[in-house]
Amino acid sequence: MKTTMLPEKSDRKSPAGADIRILMDGKTGGMIHSTVPPHQVNKATVHATVSEFWYVLEGHGEIWRDDGKESGVTVLVSGTSIDIPVGTAFQYRNVSDEELKFICITMPPWPGESEATYVKGIWQPTI
Repeated sequence: MKTTMLPEKSDRKSPAGADIRILMDGKTGGMIHSTVPPHQVNKATVHATVSEFWYVLEGHGEIWRDDGKESGVTVLVSGTSIDIPVGTAFQYRNVSDEELKFICITMPPWPGESEATYVKGIWQPTI
């Protein structure tokens, strides 16, 4: 059994560009706290083996997802949950003057930087 607390400082940047703090890791998945600064547009990516669940804690953002069959933009506000199935291209941005914060659960655990491939998104990244 593990118990963790939210780290005071960011552990690293996600491949897309969010500041992440590692909350939990295990054999079946991982959990991070992500922060996107005001008006930041992150890089579009696709994952090779990892699916994600997100839960938005605060802020106001948007995420574009494209799985080859469906493509669309979803508003990200407090209380919103989304999934990003493996192989889905996605890009997200903060559209407000406040930080966008969300919890992200990865399944299986994040294998490393080679997991994410950059793709063409619908917005110009600011990072």
